[in-house]
Formats: sequence, structure tokens, C-alpha cells
Amino acid sequence: MHEMSLAEGIVQLVEDAVRADGCARVRAVWLEIGQLAAVEKESLRFCFDAVTRDTVVEGARLEIIETPGQGWCMKCEGNVAVTALYEACPVCGSYQIQVTGGDAMRVKELEVE
Repeated sequence: MHEMSLAEGIVQLVEDAVRADGCARVRAVWLEIGQLAAVEKESLRFCFDAVTRDTVVEGARLEIIETPGQGWCMKCEGNVAVTALYEACPVCGSYQIQVTGGDAMRVKELEVE
């Protein structure tokens, strides 16, 4: 379950940001998670709650914004929507797709006190 290490990394990033700004507590964390990022959102929520205990992030809401997958089809020579890795192009059926978006995760915003 790599969601535990992802949650630990998120908490570390947030704690570093809060420490740098001198904030006392985090009330909410907004994450952007790409549709192709291979992250199980409910597992991440569970792990986030577990690793935030006894930190400035404890009790914070975890808001997840899912971003769509995008790719460049070499055969069509155009941008296409990609719903899963290694799927055929929805336009021409080619498997020559280079993922261009929706495969990342990032902390987008924090609400702090």
C-alpha cells in the first residue's frame, strides 16, 4: 500500500510549509490527484487520518480534486482524453499515446490558522 508513504510525504510537506509560515494549525488540505496517478483515494484518506495524529495537521479535512487524464496520440496528432494507462486512443484506436497530464499528485492549497 503506497498510499501510506504518500500520506506521510504530504504531511511532511504540509508541516514544513506551516513551520516556515509560523502557522499554528492546519484546517484543510486540498490535493490534486490525476486520474492516471494510480492512487486509491479512499486508502489515501484512511492513511492521511492515521499519519496526522499528534501533528499540526491532525483533524484537518482532506479535499481531493481529481484531474482528468490527457494524452497526445501520435497517429491522430492530437490531444485526447485518457481514462486509463495503456488504453487505445478513443479516436483512432492506436496505442501510441504519450500521457501529457493527469498522472501527478500535488498539494494545491492549505487552510491554516
